[in-house]
Amino acid sequence: MPAPEMFNLDGRVAVVTGGNGGIGRGIALGLAAAGAAVAVLARSQEKNEAILGELRALGGAPSIALKLDVTDRATLAPAMGEVEHKLGPVDILINNAGIALAGGVLKVDAASWDRVIETNLNSCFLLSQIAARSMAPRRCGKIINIASEYSHFGNPILPSYAASKGGLVQLTKSMAVELAPHNIQVNALVPGWIESDLTAPMIGRPFYDQVVKRTPAGRFGRPEECAGAAVFLASRASDFVTGAAVVVDGGYAIR
Repeated sequence: MPAPEMFNLDGRVAVVTGGNGGIGRGIALGLAAAGAAVAVLARSQEKNEAILGELRALGGAPSIALKLDVTDRATLAPAMGEVEHKLGPVDILINNAGIALAGGVLKVDAASWDRVIETNLNSCFLLSQIAARSMAPRRCGKIINIASEYSHFGNPILPSYAASKGGLVQLTKSMAVELAPHNIQVNALVPGWIESDLTAPMIGRPFYDQVVKRTPAGRFGRPEECAGAAVFLASRASDFVTGAAVVVDGGYAIR
């Protein structure tokens, strides 16, 4: 199969949670540029309208943006149903929505812990379950979970975030084993330090310089630099790749 055809997403429908900013926005635009019809599910209506404008400006397949809080369980199935009604059956699910709330074991409160786990891990399981039940009868599908360097490293001030992202990698592996007989591939994308709203407060601080110094590439990544790996994992080029954790970090983890 020619390389361009392997990565072509024409006729595919993709859902990107938290796709109106940061890594999610970069991935949504990358999938659309590869030909997919993209549905962004995210909380901010203003940012949803902005990304929808960008998607439509590409002039490709149709796109939509729906206001959704992934922690509101009762709204998940209706939102996925609306995507299918407007764009068609979902072929690609990108579980990207996530939050980080500071507070070490000695300080974090139970409500904050629950909120992070519900956003970063539970919603990924629930949305994947909805998507997989639609994909399985069609015997095709791609589920991509956005993990983190802290899926593997410890963090003294973000234990809930690290636990949720570590759990997400294990969930990825378990779903990959279960869903492989249905020709559904499930993989994790593991971004390193990427320029985003979450990392913006680090700029100018000593830790920022430490990260740059440790990273062989010598800088933070850009959101659009996660798009290539996402397109690969969403395309036919990755049909024999499942249960993997693909690292996009400029070499940070190897030092």
